[in-house]
Amino acid sequence: MKFLLTLLAFVAFSGAARAQLSIEITGAGAQRIPIAIASFPGEASLPAPISAIVRADLERSGLFRSIEVPRMVPTPTEASDVNFPEWRARLADALVLGSVLQRPDGRFEARFRLFDVVKQTPLGGIAYTLTAQQARATAHRIADFIYEKLTGERGVFSTRIAYVVKRGTRYELQIADADGAGEETALASFEPIISPAWSPDGRRLAYVSFENKKPVVYVHSLLDGKRHVAANFKGSNSAPAWSPDGNRLAVVLSREGGSQLYLMNADGSGVRRLAQSATIDTEPVFSPDGQSLYFTSDRGGSPQIYRMPANGGDAQRVTFEGTYNVSPRISADGKRLVYVARNNGRFQVATLDLTTRQTQVLTDSDRDESPSIAPNGRMVLFATVVGGRGILSAVSVDGRVRQRLSVSAADVREPAWGPFIK
Repeated sequence: MKFLLTLLAFVAFSGAARAQLSIEITGAGAQRIPIAIASFPGEASLPAPISAIVRADLERSGLFRSIEVPRMVPTPTEASDVNFPEWRARLADALVLGSVLQRPDGRFEARFRLFDVVKQTPLGGIAYTLTAQQARATAHRIADFIYEKLTGERGVFSTRIAYVVKRGTRYELQIADADGAGEETALASFEPIISPAWSPDGRRLAYVSFENKKPVVYVHSLLDGKRHVAANFKGSNSAPAWSPDGNRLAVVLSREGGSQLYLMNADGSGVRRLAQSATIDTEPVFSPDGQSLYFTSDRGGSPQIYRMPANGGDAQRVTFEGTYNVSPRISADGKRLVYVARNNGRFQVATLDLTTRQTQVLTDSDRDESPSIAPNGRMVLFATVVGGRGILSAVSVDGRVRQRLSVSAADVREPAWGPFIK
């Protein structure tokens, strides 16, 4: 585990390799919504079938069960008259019908409608204009719409994730869709890459680089690939965390001896120490309202999670169960703490309800690290080891829905789930 973050040298490397995540569903919710998603007439003209992507997104959430749709002539579209008794006989509670038409300008128009089969009523629909290259993004938006209508929660299929892939001696910081597709390399190195952190607007990543033979925090624009130095002080510069407004970074510096918490502007100005601790303080993360910082410290004799005002002040201990709790993450509503706990020698993802103080271990693995919460608070993405190889896993906050995400013949580590796309 990386309570003390090890900072290793980065080496810039040009070029990109394809390393798409494959996702295996290993557990699902107890009560899944049966949904029928008919193929969209006209989608064969697109490089990726929209209906299949929507179906995969919803199944991957663990909250939906796809109902097989037989080949029908004519193929139903979003404008078709719906025979609700027929779909109910197929045991569907919800139905999605759609179509894709190519426009004279070469673009496409994708339409869909969602129906409540039980109540025999439409639940809404949208028409999107898209290019062929936007087929996957459009499908994710449709899945988000369906997910929200049927669960009352905002979907995260249109969000992105960051993670590090290690193949041989090469490390790559990858950016991909939440389903692992569309991966791109943001940074490549012959040394390990750690601690990527998304800005709240999803346009920047902060990370630590050792290109100049010392650890330096950079802020990297994903729009144009440009970056700037945010922290380059004597000693280590590590563990960047964004404030909710995207204007500030909390970082861990050792420029005055030991690992301590500092606050700075995202451009590197206005550096200010937050606490005067004689022990190690690390892994900061802001509360959703920006008023507090959660962090890991051994000031009590063993690594535990603490909270302090974001502008500095007295720290209060948050975790009390067990002797080792690290890597805090806070849900978007501020009600749930996700962290890594050591239980009988096993490092596992756990949650703490900050209101009831109830804790729950979510995983049955033994080498979990780097948890990251989906922006809707439903899932937790984390790194672990299976069969001697690093993979990513995801688990729902109730522990029922589980997934494994891996890259063939490679280790995957350091996940970070991006924000909602605005």
